[in-house]
Amino acid sequence: MNKTIQFPDNFVWGAATSAYQIEGSPLADGAGASIWQRFVHTPGTIRDGDTGDVACDHYNRYIDDVALMKQIGLQAYRFSISWSRVIPQGRGAVNQKGLDFYDRLVDELLANGIAPMVTLFHWDLPAALDDQGGWLNRDIAGWFADYSRVMFRRLDDRVKLWATLNEPWVVSDQGYLHGVLAPGHRNKYEAPIAAHNLMRAHGAAVKAYREEGKHQIGLVVNLEPKYPASFDPADQEAAARGHAYMNAQFLDPVFLGCYPERMKDVYGDAWPDWPAEDLALIGQPIDFLGINYYTRSVSRDDPQSYVTRAAPVRQPLATYTETGWEVFAQGLLDTLNWVAQRYGNPPIYITENGSAFFDPAVAEGGRVHDPLRVSYLQKHLQAIHCAIEAGVDVRGYYTWSLLDNLEWAHGFSKRFGIVHVNFSTQERTLKDSAYFYSEVIATNGAVLNAVPQVPTVWRGAPMWAA
Repeated sequence: MNKTIQFPDNFVWGAATSAYQIEGSPLADGAGASIWQRFVHTPGTIRDGDTGDVACDHYNRYIDDVALMKQIGLQAYRFSISWSRVIPQGRGAVNQKGLDFYDRLVDELLANGIAPMVTLFHWDLPAALDDQGGWLNRDIAGWFADYSRVMFRRLDDRVKLWATLNEPWVVSDQGYLHGVLAPGHRNKYEAPIAAHNLMRAHGAAVKAYREEGKHQIGLVVNLEPKYPASFDPADQEAAARGHAYMNAQFLDPVFLGCYPERMKDVYGDAWPDWPAEDLALIGQPIDFLGINYYTRSVSRDDPQSYVTRAAPVRQPLATYTETGWEVFAQGLLDTLNWVAQRYGNPPIYITENGSAFFDPAVAEGGRVHDPLRVSYLQKHLQAIHCAIEAGVDVRGYYTWSLLDNLEWAHGFSKRFGIVHVNFSTQERTLKDSAYFYSEVIATNGAVLNAVPQVPTVWRGAPMWAA
């Protein structure tokens, strides 16, 4: 028999975006260039030559976008700050007009009953700091703390939830190891240094918040459970390496004060011995953990797969999104339970969860029918409820994304939004998924009782958690 779905009364329902993906006007009103502004204007880096020069024009249309949020019924909105919009050179002089934009956005959200969650860094490092080494320069921890203080002093009177970094794994792996995202480096020896300095910057910002802030601050990581492709010990070890590299690398030092032992196996001689004072800084206590979950990976041993020697195995009967990610809601439940068991059940927000599917054009009557995205939301919300029933402290959900936007190297070819954006006219149209999510919010999840429930059952620690 299916349990009745009803989320806790204080559960928070929101949606998320990031600055470079939606704002447009990246150099307006005195803003400085970011590494993404530089990267997208480098030929051959972005599909179809797309850029964030206009994106969703949110910088000029934020009032209308907040009205859309209110129409959907959102209780919260997670957005990021463009560091170079506020401090054009990354350090030093503050651009008052850039700071004022976020001040107005926060006021507009609160006037419409929507609680802001602010992410301080979502990949768009000021280009001027990249010229000084970026995440490879140890001084960046202090630079990030100084920038964070500027934001805390301006917005903490109204912003109750802050996140330091978004997905440091993506920055280090895609930006410094494989080079497919900004700043476009491909260096095995740089990647662990960038990852470590990202985490040092996180710790420095948390420390600054304890001096400046009055509310809550946390970290946002993307977690992807790694399941062995077979019972072969080589496959099991491959999954464990992938898990250490993508998941535990960014959580163990925060909660346990050390990096996973398998990181030495992953990187070999490229893995440094980190000083104890660095780990003490990284391990500053946080108030919550943000988890971004999209998919899982079934992993097999592959000596040629760089750097984990673990290759994904496509599942023949599974549904895959436009980005090639398997739809697997059970993985979210498994991930939540692993975090709760390993790290003492910290308060959790699902800070991103969503899917890119082919969306048809806006139909007659102004509707966009996206049944696969609706199904994705249903299954993953059911998995979250199952985790809460099992005792995991999940406090809110932010779907990715509010708007179709610039999906990084994919350009505008992949649509994650629950709101359709016509990038030629900037017209916004609510998709069926937005109407469904609106019902979820209005009923606090009870509408999920009207759809088939996924048999998500927690059976103990999966093999990838070894």
